[in-house]
Amino acid sequence: MDGIDIALIETDGESQVLRGPSSFVPYETAFRRQIEAGLEDAKSIKTRDERPGCLSGIEKELTKRHGDAVLKFLSDQSLAKEDVDIIGFHGQTVLHRPGEALTVQLGNGRMLADVTGIPVVYDMRANDMEHGGQGAPLVPAYHQALAAYVPSEFGKGKPVVFVNIGGISNVTIISGNGDPIAFDTGPGNTLIDQWVSDKAGIAYDAGGSIASEGQVITQAVTRYLAKPFFELTPPKSLDRNDFTLADLGNAELADGARTLARVTAHAILKASAYAPEQPSLWIICGGGRKNATIMADLAQGAHQAGAKVVVAEDLGFNGDSMEAEAWAYLAVRSLDAKPLTWPTTTGCNAPVTGGVLARP
Repeated sequence: MDGIDIALIETDGESQVLRGPSSFVPYETAFRRQIEAGLEDAKSIKTRDERPGCLSGIEKELTKRHGDAVLKFLSDQSLAKEDVDIIGFHGQTVLHRPGEALTVQLGNGRMLADVTGIPVVYDMRANDMEHGGQGAPLVPAYHQALAAYVPSEFGKGKPVVFVNIGGISNVTIISGNGDPIAFDTGPGNTLIDQWVSDKAGIAYDAGGSIASEGQVITQAVTRYLAKPFFELTPPKSLDRNDFTLADLGNAELADGARTLARVTAHAILKASAYAPEQPSLWIICGGGRKNATIMADLAQGAHQAGAKVVVAEDLGFNGDSMEAEAWAYLAVRSLDAKPLTWPTTTGCNAPVTGGVLARP
């Protein structure tokens, strides 16, 4: 809920990916608060097209902001709308209940196409759910393409794991044999953000600095990692409300942040149990890679298993724009009716494409 990521790529929707410039347009605090309020209204949604309470207004405003952001990006890059073939539009997730085959992303793809004058592919999760999938994660198709660009000395012929630490953390395990394996691993930044906001009125723990001053509450880590979610066999996905601060108890600010950082890291590392063999490399993407405390816990845990942890930038990738790049890549795959998901990534009953095309 922090803003809009934009990235330009040129791709065939397969193995060829030429990464271009990217940009980020932050939301001001007032608009973030509106989205947060919308999460409460979203809890009453029963069908994907419902927009109760303030959600309809937020959707229009959010779509307009995306359109303005795209037009400014094109201007900044000296590009015309005719230079762009397709936009991949994700929108803002406000509800994700895979058990009910229900996922809701605010964002009007047809309005975005009209505002920008560029065709838009949107609503890319729904078709997966209609074919028995959980609708998440969708980035693995792009991770598989990027894995071909990982230098061989890093991969060593063993599985490589892409990790995205956003509000929720998810992994993609690329082994070189068969389809990618992907699933949500547990909380990413969401609990840490909630904790420091509730305790200190701070939006997030910048760089993990608050956590670095705290001590791990081992009993709380144990409570989190004992959750039934961790016993589920992948594919599996989470809503941001599936984990709460209740298991943390009455901790001090720094101790709570430190404990939640440990939970995030250990939940991610548990994913190795589902790899065909022990991974050799963990590539960390998303905002969580900037939390030095999470990264230190990841590096220590991976080292004990003989693996290495790197951030996306160490391999020439961009950890901030990777998800935006992925949605552009998925839009191209959608145009060609290529699979966006597989049984091993979302639990769909067969490889399936997705997305809705809107033309201006």
